[in-house]
Amino acid sequence: MRIIFTIITFFTFFSSVLGQGIKGYIYDQNKEVLPYATIYVRNIESGTTTNIEGYYEVKLTPGKYDVVFQYMGYESAIKVVEVGNVLSQLDIVLKPQTILLKDVVIKAGKEDPAFTIMRKAIAKAKYHTNQLDSYSAKVYIKGSGRLIDSPFFLRKVIAKEGIDSTSAFAEESVIEVKYTRPNQYEERAISIRSSGESNNTSPTSYINGSFYEPKIVDAISPLSPRAFAYYRFIYKGTFVDRGYSVSKIKVIPRSKGDDVFEGDLLIIEDQWSIHSLDLKTTKFGIGLRVNQIYDPIENKVWMPVSHKFDIEGTFLGFDFEYDYLATVSNYNITINPDLDTEFEVIDDKVDEELAKKIEEDNKKIKQTDLVEKLQSGKELTRKDLRKLMREYEKIEMEEGPNVDVIGIRKTSIDSTAYNNDSTYWAKIRPVPLSKYEVKGYHKLDSMTEVDAKAAKGDSTKVGRKKGFHVADLLLGNTYKVADRTHLRLKSSLQTLGFNTVEGFNFEYGLQLTKTFENKHWLSLEPTIRYAFAREKLIGDVKARWKWSDNTSWTFAGGRSINQYNSNRPIHPIINTISTLFNERNYMKIYERDYLGIKFDQKISDKLKFSINTTWSERHQLYNNTSYTIVDADDKTYSPNSPANDELLNTEFITHQATTTDLSIQYIPNIKYRIVNDDKRIVKGGSPTITMNFRNGLDVGDSDVRYSLLDLGVKQSFKMGAKGRLSYKINGGVFLNNDKMTFVDYRHFMGNRIFIQTTDPVGRYRLLDYYRSSTADNYISSFAHYDFRKLLLSRFHFIQKKGLKEALFINYLGTDASENYTEVGYSINNIYRLFRVETIAAFRNGKYYDWGIRVGISTNLSNLVRIEN
Repeated sequence: MRIIFTIITFFTFFSSVLGQGIKGYIYDQNKEVLPYATIYVRNIESGTTTNIEGYYEVKLTPGKYDVVFQYMGYESAIKVVEVGNVLSQLDIVLKPQTILLKDVVIKAGKEDPAFTIMRKAIAKAKYHTNQLDSYSAKVYIKGSGRLIDSPFFLRKVIAKEGIDSTSAFAEESVIEVKYTRPNQYEERAISIRSSGESNNTSPTSYINGSFYEPKIVDAISPLSPRAFAYYRFIYKGTFVDRGYSVSKIKVIPRSKGDDVFEGDLLIIEDQWSIHSLDLKTTKFGIGLRVNQIYDPIENKVWMPVSHKFDIEGTFLGFDFEYDYLATVSNYNITINPDLDTEFEVIDDKVDEELAKKIEEDNKKIKQTDLVEKLQSGKELTRKDLRKLMREYEKIEMEEGPNVDVIGIRKTSIDSTAYNNDSTYWAKIRPVPLSKYEVKGYHKLDSMTEVDAKAAKGDSTKVGRKKGFHVADLLLGNTYKVADRTHLRLKSSLQTLGFNTVEGFNFEYGLQLTKTFENKHWLSLEPTIRYAFAREKLIGDVKARWKWSDNTSWTFAGGRSINQYNSNRPIHPIINTISTLFNERNYMKIYERDYLGIKFDQKISDKLKFSINTTWSERHQLYNNTSYTIVDADDKTYSPNSPANDELLNTEFITHQATTTDLSIQYIPNIKYRIVNDDKRIVKGGSPTITMNFRNGLDVGDSDVRYSLLDLGVKQSFKMGAKGRLSYKINGGVFLNNDKMTFVDYRHFMGNRIFIQTTDPVGRYRLLDYYRSSTADNYISSFAHYDFRKLLLSRFHFIQKKGLKEALFINYLGTDASENYTEVGYSINNIYRLFRVETIAAFRNGKYYDWGIRVGISTNLSNLVRIEN
């Protein structure tokens, strides 16, 4: 009896802890389940959703609750629920919304009612972003991803790794979030569980973002002040939800493509706030669908209580999908006292006379009395409201400590976040797992068991031991040799190359780095280089001392091989392929013995400068080998001295040169994001202005005397709804050129090979590497325009592939270049990685040459670049 009593007592306690609340399915009238429907408990301001099978569970302590069941396109259902000591079954059937058209007849010349609804909602968007001083909440995020398909030749390999379409990567986290106006977010992860890699598909940028802002994750919001340039709006009708009139608006992009939305946006009339939304967009051809449900918090402010994100696409033949669900609970909001008021927004396009009268009346209120004007409760026109909110934000930013900061984010992970087992998650999980996710977690548990056995020596798999290995001499590695001291062996395999001067050659380098307690650091980098055709070993060493965050010194000396153009226009690996297989030795090199010192100083994030002084003795080099793998009868190697239109003979005798380079960079307008107290510059938007002054000094035994001043500007920015413009312009003048060798000429980034290896904005496609180099005045310019829609990108199936089109024009003006001009068209983002260009070149307006080039997609060229 004691045993039976103990068992009964245990199960009674267990059910009281884990089995209180409600559970069930949500259906439509045809008994079809409604996946990801929202369940919101108003009394505790906590929510959840159904899973993909339409099933839900809500854990509640005993008591009476008002529970709201919602699904887009269906009438909300409010149930008063009495919760006892069990998990009660409560199935819900939702009815389709009864949507009525307003008593409006759209006649010829009359606009759709959606226009005035959206104008008012857009006018009030800034009001909504400033309506809260702060809020805190708890967010549960569940993500799952599946590989749907893969290239046929990899399917067996992938299957051996246990990856297939029947199981899903799954990740769950519980995060406490806090927002403080105007742009500060704090996140603390208190629980995390994962069964795989998320591949950086987390939706937190959308959760922390707001559709009231002009942009959300680079996509133009339908509530942006410029929304009418990007979208058409169609009124679909109005329904009543819990006493609020809600209008359904169809959002249609004027030009389909990346970074614009399409779908449904539901607006609460009179408040002109978001009720819910179901919108789709794409990024690089990857599809994203966002579904958000809002609820009134404390019956004052509508806030999102559930987010649903569906991501799908194809990358290099792999079809994948990611589904994320976020439910928000435990809202605690603080209303901005300046905006705790109600007023009516007048559309001047509809009520012209009333709008004029209101604007005249409002002019009598002093502009300095902004808060009084906002709290007056009077009618405001859209124009007045926008102006007031701009002034309100401007004053607050000027009075705030971080004028240039557009966002502050602090993230942390609780020390016990990863310690919770499956029992814990079963207890706190608001959304039941799907069958794919259950299988994914089962695989995780199996792998964990295998890893545990391996750790105990029960597995036959042995990982790579720490320390030196012979393979490191080829592949490279990094070792910790002392406290805050590391030694890096650079990969010699990557430096193996071939050119007509050295034959086969390779470099071998080390890097020893020491970091000190004050975070200053010292780096020593010796490098040796061996040339088989010359049977010669050379080397140099560089030492860098960074003794503050803003200041560093670099010392270098030794013997090195250099391209005539110090910007290294042709990569050694590309030159190796071109030389051995096409018998085209485009890379031209010389040897120098040198000593140099460089000083870098960052005065501020806006202003930086450096001074570099170098003494060198330069040596002309000549071809030493005619070896080639593919020997064409009609081809032969060219001499190692470049051909130039200004200087007929570019060879030089051994000489000494002392040069000084002064470089200044200025960025007028910089914005920041602060992440965990780390201040990060937001790239783009502001132009970058540069000034470089190179001086050949007539001191000691130096054989050069010249001065070159170069001024430049570059920028990349979006131009409305059409696309993005990137440009770079440099102009230079030789103040004197009394004594120079061809090494000292101003060289440009030419290209004569099929493969393009650098940023497309700043390099010519068909220009010879050195023929247009000059010792006189010049201007060099590049303009590159990425279109959202041009020719092929007008077709929907092309848009789904993520392909982009661009036009570009490059110009070089020197005495000998004959107004060299390139005009080109490119298709970008092929397989998400590549671009293909076709180019025509002209001199003095007459056709000169044409070609095709392949390079890294312009979407990735700033992230993935082959170092020259």
